[in-house]
Amino acid sequence: MTTPHLTHRSISAKPTPVAKTPLLTRCQTHLWPTKGQAAITALLVAGLLWWLPTVLSWGLWHAVWHADADSCQALRGVGACWGVVSEKYRLILLGRYPFDAQWRPVVATLALVSVVVVSCLPFFWRRSLALLWVAVWLLFFGLMGGGTWWGIPTGLRWVPSDQWGGLPLTLMLATLAITLAFPLGVVLALGRQSTLPALRSVCVGYIELVRGVPLISVLFMASFMFPLLLPSGTSPDVLLRVLVGITLFSAAYTAEIVRGGLQAVSLGQVEAAATLGLSYWQTQRKIVLPQALSMVVPGIMNNFISTFKDTSLVTIVSLYELTGSMSLALNSDADWRPYKIEGYLFIALIYFGFCFSMSRYSLWIEKQVNKSKLR
Repeated sequence: MTTPHLTHRSISAKPTPVAKTPLLTRCQTHLWPTKGQAAITALLVAGLLWWLPTVLSWGLWHAVWHADADSCQALRGVGACWGVVSEKYRLILLGRYPFDAQWRPVVATLALVSVVVVSCLPFFWRRSLALLWVAVWLLFFGLMGGGTWWGIPTGLRWVPSDQWGGLPLTLMLATLAITLAFPLGVVLALGRQSTLPALRSVCVGYIELVRGVPLISVLFMASFMFPLLLPSGTSPDVLLRVLVGITLFSAAYTAEIVRGGLQAVSLGQVEAAATLGLSYWQTQRKIVLPQALSMVVPGIMNNFISTFKDTSLVTIVSLYELTGSMSLALNSDADWRPYKIEGYLFIALIYFGFCFSMSRYSLWIEKQVNKSKLR
């Protein structure tokens, strides 16, 4: 009997099947699964259809796009005056920085945003990234301030920090405050979980004290009250005092977020690390903190977004960041003063762009963390 000849042929992998749900089914699932939700959806759609034409008519169809105060005045109440943005964008974005040197904050801001974007990419997560951050901060302060920094002449005209403003000041305060507050918050959270009574009491007292007062009072104390406690003739720069105040305030909230993650880690993880002979800091660095931080990514990012928006409060100490620069630009010109709504919408769009990017990056981090848990 002849044995048939068998041949083996490899078959290429097929793509994973994706369930395709009809649009009507998806709408029925998410928009009107019940009669009550269907009524709410109908009301919202009706309100949107009633409100949207008015908004489009004011914001687009009858809007004035060129910087002409007379045309804006003629259509006041009928159409938006976006010409105020094209007329005052330099003051809004760069504040009171000298006009002939405004290329410096532009370059400094682009460098800072670029390194933030690079830091979000896993490919660049290596030790050399810290050196890049140091170089960018030296470049940023060297360009913004000019003069001599750390004994090194920059060859640029000196611009005091009270003339910094607009978007560069907002990004600088937010980035530095977030960078410094996060490790401080982690240390405070660990201290609050410590078994040492003195250390725990100090951390609890600091966290509760800072969280019990609004940020505006912290900024006021840092700017006006703190110099009174120093020897006569010595007073740190107001920008430095404000930065310290925002950092300490943000660190207290970060500490509570991280503490929630620490409490979610089971005690068995710590006991298993102890049986392996790991020290306290090795246990925290390799076992506890990676798990705790992965559980509170949304809370941490929410605090970062809040810190970014809280920089708008520095206006009370005469530092004109983005919102302060907008008010300064319009209040000083009677022709454009009536169009603050358009100015606020412009900076709201800027804030939304940065905050939305941060929230989307947070979602990406969560997906990466979930992938690691499924391995």
